[in-house]
Amino acid sequence: MTDLDSYLASFDGEPGYLDWAAFGPLSPAVRAEAQGDTELLGSGRPSSIDLVGDHVREARELIAEVMGADAAQVVLQPSTTAGLMQAVYGLAGGLMLGRGEFPSLTVAATRAAEALGSIELQWLEPQDGFITPDIVRDALTDDTHALAVSLVDFRTGYRVDLEALRDVIGDRILIVDAIQGFGMVDVDYSVADVVCAQGYKWLRAGRGTGFAWFGDRALERIAPVLSGFTGVEGDLPLDVVPPPAASAQAFTVSNPDTLAAARLATALREIVDVGVASIETEIAARAGDVIFFADRYEIPVVTPREPERRAGIVTLAPAPQDAAPLAASLANHGLTVTVRSGLVRVAPHVGTGANTLRLFGDALAAFSSTRVW
Repeated sequence: MTDLDSYLASFDGEPGYLDWAAFGPLSPAVRAEAQGDTELLGSGRPSSIDLVGDHVREARELIAEVMGADAAQVVLQPSTTAGLMQAVYGLAGGLMLGRGEFPSLTVAATRAAEALGSIELQWLEPQDGFITPDIVRDALTDDTHALAVSLVDFRTGYRVDLEALRDVIGDRILIVDAIQGFGMVDVDYSVADVVCAQGYKWLRAGRGTGFAWFGDRALERIAPVLSGFTGVEGDLPLDVVPPPAASAQAFTVSNPDTLAAARLATALREIVDVGVASIETEIAARAGDVIFFADRYEIPVVTPREPERRAGIVTLAPAPQDAAPLAASLANHGLTVTVRSGLVRVAPHVGTGANTLRLFGDALAAFSSTRVW
């Protein structure tokens, strides 16, 4: 089999799962690696402990390979949120972000502004929730020092144009929450300054698998406020408190979980072997299938139609009176989706098969047959 065929075959869950934007069931390779490494750590042998610990280096190098970046600028984090907090708490000046962003950004930004007094929040509130270059351009001021944005909006599935945003903001700091698109869409991350993500959704690596990349401009301008004892050069700093490291290492608090690093490295290896471009093509096709059925049964879709402006999330926006019946029909047909604030978020992966899509079509047909026009 080709690498893509092997990757597709690794989706071994039961039909009906369309909630990859919420949680990604672990891949067989990740499950096997986790079990094997757990046994190694149970042995007490230094060589086994070191072997598992080497997954930290491996994960950082694979993240850098996916991004086309330097592994020295990558640090592992407990979560996407932890990485974003490292970036946001170290800022000063105006921070622009959408009020509708996932709370990882909005809460961290608010807490940092309240605690430090050195950050001015500049809220964006576009009617459709899309953070476009025009929206940002119209809101920019001389006090704007940074823009924080999600690569893919968790509500609508809208995928931002990072290169266009860079053109608009100039040399200001660009912080990207990439959890809903990392490894799934082919993106030029070099236009960003900070990229944070985690492997528990689309990468199928489980929780605790966060990471962050800090570019040169970020290292120059963002202070390592939340820097712990691992954020220094050299060995364990005993009896002295040295300055933070000049590298991305400064943005760490403690040693990473090596088992989490093992899961992340294994998941990333699968992505690298297949190629992000191939994955993007497949995931665009599956999202297109979802849109096809929604159109067939006249259920409004708020996710952009253009493949370059979306990833794996397709969000349906039924009429208010139809949201509950639609959700019930999906559940009754054995489908797992996210229903929130009247929206139905459907998130297929590249391994979403014909059986799941057939169930989805049947659920929409059943809902449509009882809908009152």
